Amino acid sequence: MAVKIVTDSLSDITEDLAKELGVTVVPLYVRFGEEVYRDRVEITTDEFYHKLVHGNILPTTTQPSPGDFLNVYKKLAKETDEILVVVVSGMLSGTYQSAMQAKSMIEDKCRIEVIDSRKVAMSLGLIVVEAAKAAKAGADLDKLADLVRKAMPRSHLVIYFDTLKYLAKGGRIGKAQGLLGAMLSIKPILTIKDGEMAPLTRLRSLAAGMDYLYNSVTGFSHIETLAVEHATTPAEADGLVERLRSIVSEERIYRSTVSPVLGTYAGPNAIALTVLEAE
Repeated sequence: MAVKIVTDSLSDITEDLAKELGVTVVPLYVRFGEEVYRDRVEITTDEFYHKLVHGNILPTTTQPSPGDFLNVYKKLAKETDEILVVVVSGMLSGTYQSAMQAKSMIEDKCRIEVIDSRKVAMSLGLIVVEAAKAAKAGADLDKLADLVRKAMPRSHLVIYFDTLKYLAKGGRIGKAQGLLGAMLSIKPILTIKDGEMAPLTRLRSLAAGMDYLYNSVTGFSHIETLAVEHATTPAEADGLVERLRSIVSEERIYRSTVSPVLGTYAGPNAIALTVLEAE
């Protein structure tokens, strides 16, 4: 029986890709006042950003409950005796704790390994994709857990923010706190370091941001896969992919959108690029 792979919606793996690879995605929750939606399930990215930009209620987010993970474990335990769970950084969300609590609650004789990826968005997603491919090829749980831990330092995320306003309001600003003073006039470029958001540089325009994202790829000599994702600017993401095709073949470039829960902190116009280095 193949190992089953579980992640959360902050991996930004698209529904089609999850289906193709047999990955189960546990959604986080986004709340506008009294209205609560499961990330990407009960609210689309387009609906979310419309509410974010045009509504007068700022959203909040919540991790999946242990019960959400327990239901997934029970379902998958009927199909396999080994489950690998790879989730968003524990510094950004309590999702890891929920996944671990659910592991202690399951009574089925199923071995479950839960890993805090210390990543977010497609820097988590590309690791999950690699693990899912290896699981399909027959790798066992120990091998897959080892693969994930070795891939974590090889997964590099660079995010262009149009504003830090949403990250600051959501309390997820991490080491980028120092950029807040000049928040109105600059376009920050952030990464994830030691599990939390950290600054790389600040720029003056979207065009400069796209150049920075492109140039960040040219420094890598061996690339396994890339991912480009956007919040509300698909044309800019398309343009970046077009440029990246000179470095990496298109079938190794994954496309996605920044999920509603992540969009709560990223805000509109954010664009993210992930490089997964080859071993």
